[in-house]
Amino acid sequence: MWILWLLLAVLVVGAIVLAIIGLRQQEEDNDPLQERLAEYIDSGREIQSLEEVELSQPFTQRVVMPLARSLGQLALRFTPQSVLQNTQRNLELAGRPQGVEAPTFVALHFVGALLFGGLIFFLLGISHNPGIRKQALLLTVIFGVLGFFFPDLWLQSKIKRRQQNILKAMPDALDLLTICVGAGLGFDNAMQKVVDKWDNELAFEFGRVLREIQLGKSRREALRDMAERVGVPEMSSFVAAIIQSEQLGVSLGNVLQIQAENMRIKRRQRAEEAAQKAPVKMLFPLAFLVMPALFLVLLGPAVMIIVQLFSSGEF
Repeated sequence: MWILWLLLAVLVVGAIVLAIIGLRQQEEDNDPLQERLAEYIDSGREIQSLEEVELSQPFTQRVVMPLARSLGQLALRFTPQSVLQNTQRNLELAGRPQGVEAPTFVALHFVGALLFGGLIFFLLGISHNPGIRKQALLLTVIFGVLGFFFPDLWLQSKIKRRQQNILKAMPDALDLLTICVGAGLGFDNAMQKVVDKWDNELAFEFGRVLREIQLGKSRREALRDMAERVGVPEMSSFVAAIIQSEQLGVSLGNVLQIQAENMRIKRRQRAEEAAQKAPVKMLFPLAFLVMPALFLVLLGPAVMIIVQLFSSGEF
C-alpha cells in the first residue's frame, strides 16, 4: 500500500507540474511562427520545411494552448457573463500571467479536470490489485475535482504574491517620487524614473499608466484603473490622495511625503504583525513534530528499560 500511495503522490506532483507548464504562453504581439522563422534565419540554419519549424515549437504551444483556446471558445457560449467578468478581474489582479484570456482560463478548469482524473483513472485501471481497481472511479472523481479547482488556486496564489510584492515596493517608490518631484520634475516624469530604476510589478503598473496617458487617457482615469488592477487598499488611498491634490491644487510634494511616511509606518506594522503571528504558526510543528521526536529520543531508552524490567519480573 505504501508503494501505491507513493506512486499517487508522484502522479499528483507530475500532474500539477504539467498543468503549470500548460499555463505558460508567449506574448501574442508577434506571430510565433514568424519569430521562429526569423530565429532560424538569424542563426544561419537551413530551413527544410514549414512542418519542421512547427514541430520545433514546445508541446504546450502546439497542443495544450490551442486545445485550451478551442475549449475556451466553446465554453464562452455556455459560461455566464458574470463568471467571465469575475475571471477577467482576477486575471488583471494577477497581472495577466502569461497573457491568458478569460475564456482560455475557464477552459483550463476542464483541461485540469481531464488531466488529473484521466491520468489517475488510467494508472489505477492498469493496476493488478482488484481492490484498488474498484476504487478507481471514486479516486478519479476526487482528483478530477481537484484538477478543476487547481487553476483557481494557482491564480489566487499569483494574486497574493503580486499584491505582496507591490506592497513591499511602494514605500521605496514613493520616496523616489517625493525626491523627483521635490527636485522639480513633474509627476509623470517622476513615475518614469521609477519605471527606469526598478523592474517589478509596481514599476510595470506605473509604466502602463504612462502608456495609457500617452494614448489619450486622462491621468485621473489611468490612476484609478491602476488602483482597480492592483486591488490593494494602500494603492487606492495613494491614488485618491494624488487625485485630490490635483483637484484642490495642494502641493504634490507634500502629499507624496505624507504618503511615503504612512507607507513606511504600515510596512513596519505589517512586519510587527508577522512577528506576532510567528509563535502561533510554530505551535503546530512544535507540538506535533518536534516535541514527539524529542520525547522519543530522551525518554525512549528509559521506557525500554522499564518494559524489560516488567517483562522479566525484576521490577
